[in-house]
Amino acid sequence: MKAVLLVGGEGTRLRPLTCNTVKAMVPIVNRPFLEHLLGYLRSHGVDDIVVTLCYLPECIERRLGNGAACGVRLAYVMEKTPLGTAGAVKNAQSHLDGPFFVLNGDIMTSIDLRGMLSFHRERRAIATIALTPVENPSAYGVVETAPDGRVKRFIEKPPPGQAPTNMINAGIYVLEPEVLRCVPRGTPCMFEHHVFPTLLSEGAAVFAYPTRDYWIDIGTPEKYRQVQYDLLLGNCASALWAGEVRADGVDMERVTLHPSAMVEGPVALGAGCSVEAGARILGPTVLGEGCVISEGAVVDRTIVWRNVRFGKKASICESVVGDDCSIGDGSVIEGGCVLGDHVVISEGRRLEPAQKVWPDTTI
Repeated sequence: MKAVLLVGGEGTRLRPLTCNTVKAMVPIVNRPFLEHLLGYLRSHGVDDIVVTLCYLPECIERRLGNGAACGVRLAYVMEKTPLGTAGAVKNAQSHLDGPFFVLNGDIMTSIDLRGMLSFHRERRAIATIALTPVENPSAYGVVETAPDGRVKRFIEKPPPGQAPTNMINAGIYVLEPEVLRCVPRGTPCMFEHHVFPTLLSEGAAVFAYPTRDYWIDIGTPEKYRQVQYDLLLGNCASALWAGEVRADGVDMERVTLHPSAMVEGPVALGAGCSVEAGARILGPTVLGEGCVISEGAVVDRTIVWRNVRFGKKASICESVVGDDCSIGDGSVIEGGCVLGDHVVISEGRRLEPAQKVWPDTTI
């Protein structure tokens, strides 16, 4: 079984984290998100994968190559300009000779792909769309279905309180190749807005596969933090995460931990981290490799990338910090902040809640 992964987007909602890398390669507990996604596909018997590229393609190709290190076969298809979800798959049509999965490249999920494929085949569907429940469907594309599971209509971002259901398009499809006849070549086109409504108007067999399995879109800083909290707390799973750290969150062979430092898990610490005297790390927190938490500093429920240094008595909570940043002595970073790569926060500075700092900035 083949799959197409849509990872060509610029990840604008995640900026400044995606200024220097693509959304699919941001680290999730210290491994690129796309590697987690490939592990998920492989665990469901999908190991022949086409990756659609557009923004910063070298970030993915350089890391993953032909996919052998991840136990899959990868082929890459380039978009010169963004083609949308359906246009990107049309661009990969030469690789597709049977039914195939399509997945948005920013979804962490435990949806049963084998079960979804069986459902699709039993109903002889031309397209099957995974659905997931959300608390506020007004922010998404709602899918209304008939009792037999056929899709009746699509409602894009209905007003609050007016959605007929809270089940939304989960961004995972099983498609037959003939679906692509509805997609013009080389022209931006979306499954949600163009292809699926066209199929419905023709009376084609378009079915919904509702599920309450774990599902999250990692495309905002808040959701990006949340998926890592969920992994650390055991609320979701990844083939790349189990057993990576001890139950207390610290692998003593990989880090330097002062006897007076406090680590309150769950915490993932990358190789080469140093936690100095009196420093505190409060989980769920992730530190990338080579980070230094200086004397008396506090890192609380924060996602930190590689080679970040926190100065003496600096503190940060519920934030995200990109690569190679320096946080000065006594600085305070309030909740919801996002720092891009190579940011320097000078001694004694305070960042207000939800502040975003672009790469290579000094404050």
